[in-house]
This record gives sequence, structure tokens and C-alpha cells, in this order.
Amino acid sequence: MRPWPATPVPSLPGPGVPLRLFDTASGAVGPTAPEGTARMFVCGITPYDATHLGHAATYLAFDMAQRVWRDAGHPVRYVQNVTDVDDPLLERAAAIGQDWAALAASEIDLFRDDMAALRVLPPDEYVGVVESVGDVVGAVAQLLADGAAYWLDGDVYFRVSAARDFGYESGCDAATMTELFAQRGGDPDRPGKRDPLDSLLWRGPRPGEPRWDTELGRGRPGWHIECAVIALRHLGMGIDVQGGGSDLIFPHHEHSAALAEALTGAHPFARHYVHTGMIGLDGEKMSKSRGNLVFVSKLREAGVEPMAIRLALLDGHYRADREWTDAALVRAGERLARWRAAVRLPDPPDARALLAEMRDRLADDLDTAGALDAVDQWAVAALASGSAVAGPGASGAGDGDPAALVRDLVDGLLGVRL
Repeated sequence: MRPWPATPVPSLPGPGVPLRLFDTASGAVGPTAPEGTARMFVCGITPYDATHLGHAATYLAFDMAQRVWRDAGHPVRYVQNVTDVDDPLLERAAAIGQDWAALAASEIDLFRDDMAALRVLPPDEYVGVVESVGDVVGAVAQLLADGAAYWLDGDVYFRVSAARDFGYESGCDAATMTELFAQRGGDPDRPGKRDPLDSLLWRGPRPGEPRWDTELGRGRPGWHIECAVIALRHLGMGIDVQGGGSDLIFPHHEHSAALAEALTGAHPFARHYVHTGMIGLDGEKMSKSRGNLVFVSKLREAGVEPMAIRLALLDGHYRADREWTDAALVRAGERLARWRAAVRLPDPPDARALLAEMRDRLADDLDTAGALDAVDQWAVAALASGSAVAGPGASGAGDGDPAALVRDLVDGLLGVRL
């Protein structure tokens, strides 16, 4: 599956700062310390609708991680999946009377367009479940042979008792895990399961559902196994970051990490488990069930500049649950205009201290709000001391031009084109 086009990332003078991130499993901020290439897997969309602002905020957070790593001299190997066959997609397709594969294809195209517009760096590998069925089947067969999985009425389940330290990532107790499992796609009450938290690996054929003919018989993959298999194939074990929204901590990320560990016998799957907060509207989390989604494509169609959307979503810590408001978008637009005016000044202030402060802020668990404030202070000082002229300069950051340096650092570190 093809990703969206990449935008060039300017090189900045001097050394970057090593990235520190909050790890859900340990509950603490610590150095990511990649061994050469930084390896990151981020869970992608289930393409029954795309791209709401919750999606965008998540992928922007991991885009920021990529940028800080690259600035610090690390090549990045980034993989993202697409759950292009699963219950929510099939249910949505049936509800609107559309073929599920056609719905997935159209929503994936829209997602690509939104990510390109927001200047999110694309993954090196963008992998769908449909193209990974053979790999999933092989992994499920291995888990069955190892005694880590079992058959139940034509389906295959993973035995959580076969996992090493199951629950170490989320830190949830058994009661909480069971409650969340029921809320988020699990089936703890299914008769015949050996443990309520055992997760579905292979779903046998059901009327009206897509199916593949495999050595396991007809059926389709379960949810958690797909991410484990895709990540292992393209990144291997001991990756630097497994990422996604905080609603994926349990069961999805707990199970996918446990499956990767069961398949390889190694531990842990990731050095950092990193999760983003939820974006709310009118005091509630954005969700399909609440009907309160705000879509990037709709904002773009209404004439909102993507760079303003990006700035609005970066104006808050990635781990915090936060609200989307019209006022936040207005502030972002005003900020963008202020920065653009400042870099058009004929003689703006030196920006080397700004570069150092932005590097420090972003390396400290992606403090994007602090980085934005630092640019604000530079821009206000610049505007207070000069007058704007039309058109950006043409010189580069390496020739001592402060305006060029600011354009490059805002582009390279924040992904915002001035």
C-alpha cells in the first residue's frame, strides 16, 4: 500500500538534542536512546471514516518524534498499519450500502490527502491487513503449534496465560482489563474461552463477511494480531516506540505486544509505549458514536489553512486530553500570520537562541506548546523592532540570515511552512 508523498525536511545547524518520552509501562519520562536507526510503529486508521481531529493529533505527535530524532542525527524507520478489514469497517459499509473494500479505499485516499496537507512525514512502510493475511496465518499457526493459542468453534484465540507479564504495559488490574476489553472490541463473556481476556486471532467464516482460504481454513484476521505481525515483519523486536491513542493502551497495545513477545520469545516488544490524549468537542471525546467528529477534510473544504490546523493541534501537550474549539483555530491562524510577518522583516533578531530553546523543549517529551511560545516571543520581539516588507527572503539558514533560520527551524522541527 502506498503512503502519501514526503515533504523535504530542512537541515538545521548544530547538533540536535536526544529525545525523551513518557513510557506508559514505566509511568516515567526517559531517554529513547535509539541504537542507530530509530524504529517506530504507530497504529493506523480503520478506514470507515477519516480523518477526524483525534486521528490528526495522534499522527502529528509521532511526526514530531520523527522530526526530533532526525534533527538529533538518527535515521528513522517508521511503519504504520491500516486495519482495512475489521468489524467497524464492515458495519459501516453495511449501514450505508457500500462495498467494504471500496469504502476502505476511498477513506484511505482521503486520509493520505489529509496527512499530506498537514505535512505529516509518511511512514516508510504503510501496510494493510488485507495484504498481510498470509503473514497473519503463519503467525497464528505458530502460536497454535506452540500451545499459545487454541481453537474455539472455528475461531482461534490467544491464551493470555502464555504471555510473559501480561498487563505490564497498561498496568491495569484484572477487573479493569475485563471492563475495557468488553468496551473495546473484546468478548470476555464468550462461553468456552479459557480466560475472559483471551483475544481473537482468527475469525472463522460468517455469513456476508469477507474471508480468505488458508491453511487455517476460511476466515479473516483478528485485530491485535495484525499489528504484531506487521511490526515484526518490518521492524523486528525491541523497537523504540509503539504508539497510538490512549484508547489503545488496553486491550490493543497490551495484546499486540504480548503476541509479538509470544511469537519471538523476546521481551519487551518496545522500549517506549507512547500514547496520545483524546481530542474533545463540547466537553466530550470525539467519537463516531457521539456524532461529534470534526474532520480535517471538512475544515480544508471550508478554506481553513492546513498549517493553522496543525498549529492548533500542537498548542497543547500530546499526552493531555484537550478540547477543540473555534477559538483555538482562530488563535492558530493569528499565530501563523504573526510568524509569517516576522520572517518577512528586513532585519529580524538573531534566532540561534530560539533554535536551542526549541530543541530543548521538543526533546523534553515533545513540549510543543513550549516550542510555540518560544517562536511567539521571537516573533513579537521582531515585530516590535522592525517593519514588514513584502515577500520572503531567498537565503538559507546556513548563511546567517535569521529569518531563513526561523523559516527552516519552524519547518524542520514543527512541520509548519511559513
